[in-house]
Amino acid sequence: MQRHSKIANNEVPAQWGTWSFLAIPAFVFLFGVVSLLWNPPLLLALIYVVVSVLTYIAYAMDKSAARKGKWRTSESTLHWLSLLGGWPGALVGQHRLRHKSNKAPFRFVFWLTAFLNVALFLVLASPNGQAYWVF
Repeated sequence: MQRHSKIANNEVPAQWGTWSFLAIPAFVFLFGVVSLLWNPPLLLALIYVVVSVLTYIAYAMDKSAARKGKWRTSESTLHWLSLLGGWPGALVGQHRLRHKSNKAPFRFVFWLTAFLNVALFLVLASPNGQAYWVF
């Protein structure tokens, strides 16, 4: 017997496609190719790792707060973390923690932030974009 939960109008379940799991390895591959072509600062890789870990922690804390009925992390904060490079950690958090994974409007904005972040990465890693790095 299957339990059915009541879903609010704006929480239409989002489908987990296989392609979503390929986003991180695809980005790692892109990062490698860009590194070979343009030799961007290694600081970019460190930023992705640190912000992704922080984003995963934010998702875990929000999931815990949701279960306990405590103060929650705003969705805009989670989206800003994704936009700043934490989208891989957010994706892992959504999958492993089953947090924010069924809320289609949230997932739409999440993928938008991930796309914008990758575009920003390409700009900053390019030879012209590297002129903005100060160090």
